[in-house]
Amino acid sequence: MGSLLKTIESPADLRRLSVSQLEQLAQEIREYIVETTARTGGHVGASLGAVELVLAMHYVYDTPRDKVVFDIGHQAYAHKLITGRQETFASIRQLRGLSGFLKRHESEYDVWEAGHAATSLSGALGLAVARDLKGAQYEVAALIGDGALTAGMAWEAMNQLGHLKTRLVVVVNDNSMSIAPNVGAFSQYLTNLRTAPSYVRLKQDIEAVLESVPVFGGSLRRAGERIKDVLHHAVLPGNVFEELGFKYFGPVNGHDVGSLIVVLRNAREFDGPVVIHAITQKGRGYRPAEERPVQFHGPGPFDVSSGQMIKKTEPPTYSQVFSETLVQLAREREEIVAITAAMPDGTKLDYFQKHFPDRYFDVGIAEQHAATFAAGLALAGLRPVFAVYSTFLQRAYDQVVHDVSHQNLPVLFAIDRAGLVGGDGATHQGVYDIAFLRTVPRIEIAMGKDEGELRSLIKAALDRPNPVAIRYPRGPGRGIPYEDEIPEIPWGRGEWLHHGRDATLVALGPMVYIALETRERLARQGYDVGVVNARFVKPLDHELLRQVASETQAIITLEEHAIHGGFGSAVAEWMALENVRIPLRLEGLPDVFIDHGPPDYYLAMYELDPEGLTRKVSAWLQDLRTPTVHD
Repeated sequence: MGSLLKTIESPADLRRLSVSQLEQLAQEIREYIVETTARTGGHVGASLGAVELVLAMHYVYDTPRDKVVFDIGHQAYAHKLITGRQETFASIRQLRGLSGFLKRHESEYDVWEAGHAATSLSGALGLAVARDLKGAQYEVAALIGDGALTAGMAWEAMNQLGHLKTRLVVVVNDNSMSIAPNVGAFSQYLTNLRTAPSYVRLKQDIEAVLESVPVFGGSLRRAGERIKDVLHHAVLPGNVFEELGFKYFGPVNGHDVGSLIVVLRNAREFDGPVVIHAITQKGRGYRPAEERPVQFHGPGPFDVSSGQMIKKTEPPTYSQVFSETLVQLAREREEIVAITAAMPDGTKLDYFQKHFPDRYFDVGIAEQHAATFAAGLALAGLRPVFAVYSTFLQRAYDQVVHDVSHQNLPVLFAIDRAGLVGGDGATHQGVYDIAFLRTVPRIEIAMGKDEGELRSLIKAALDRPNPVAIRYPRGPGRGIPYEDEIPEIPWGRGEWLHHGRDATLVALGPMVYIALETRERLARQGYDVGVVNARFVKPLDHELLRQVASETQAIITLEEHAIHGGFGSAVAEWMALENVRIPLRLEGLPDVFIDHGPPDYYLAMYELDPEGLTRKVSAWLQDLRTPTVHD
């Protein structure tokens, strides 16, 4: 760690530094971020690109009295380092360590929590309006990436902000990237603003003239700003931010901390909404991250000197299996098209894009639009597949209900990261999608026990006449070999793997393998326990469940999902409606937000691993065997 960084315990220490010292501090912060994330993994590229923006904002604003709102935490590692968390920074994204995002319980400087993009402007506007209504005295600024501006929610906030004329500064961190390169018309518009040569030359010329004047202040400064405004309007008429009612500053160099301080001070004095358009480089200061920004968005551990990822030898991930299967099927079926919401690498649809570029669509950070866009494609006879993380599908719930399911359109939702996700933590856990999807008429939900069943379910789902959601987890599969020929799976039918007299574990997805190991442990204790691979949440396999209920003395459902509203709840509802009267136990995740940490740790913590399940189920079965004594 550099000598300057060691002296910074809070932003108050930052404000005593000169501009040249801030530049040195920025370099030290970058080195420390790279050194730490090389061991832990994390969101490297965005945080390296935003260092000067973070320093300048904390330098100009009197935080924490003033409120600086970050749009998600990808760009906030420098913020953590200068707000009292240097000593614990090495624990970032690790179990019981610092969150990779902002957490209000971590620091008073973490004003706003978000793991999903495009929430900052709405939250910041709420803070600013509340300030005005209460007569409070603080400033509000929001730092949002240009990728988040592809999200409709950001523009909904901009629309209201421009209407209310509320005093608030919006800093747009424009690095032409979200996770992948940005797409769409607005991204091109920002590029035009960023690169208009006539405007850049004139702006530089007028600034050079003004800087040559010995005393540049007061009325001369204001005159200079007016001159630059006139030039701006002459060369770049129709600025969309100004049309919405914002004062626009930019484009400015997002790595020139001195210039940023000047612009932020000017913006802070403006009585109304301001946009500062800052141009940055994702991965700034670390060449491998500059050259491979997609790979360094959220890498695991890597070698600092070479920038090469440190990878274990593992089976293909479920995401890879999904994409390869989709490509295989798309070779035979021209109507298959694929959609991502700015996640081509994460969902592995970049592989589909390589093979079928004309049938691949990246809509940007716009999950709501993606779902309805898919509905339109399906209405016209195509077979759209929207690959989306479980946590991000939450953002498109109305569209799933209103535009897809209500019209009964055959859209396939490939739900990636279903279940516990590890380092990303509470905002990204994929443990709610069954609950919010299974209440929707017409949509069907399935999850295979391994990568082979995932392939079969994808193939079968693409022949369904209605919307379907296929869930699969994050990370590597079980390494089970499979043939090129994709086996058929009877739709809506589970699989009885073992019969059991004392009880039957009815498990969903990869929890089937935990159920199988639990069965073996229970057998050693003298219990005869069966295992069913449910496969389908909706439709439930009623026939199989009736058979289970007739041949066993108790049922235990098992899922890596919130227990309330999940697969087990569906089984309980069916048993109540059918008047099936045998003991039922639901095993799943509790009604809490689960923080970051290894999935295996949380499975063990909530006794959803074989050891914990054996302990709970054996105790429960023993209680069932013990006669109840009545007074």
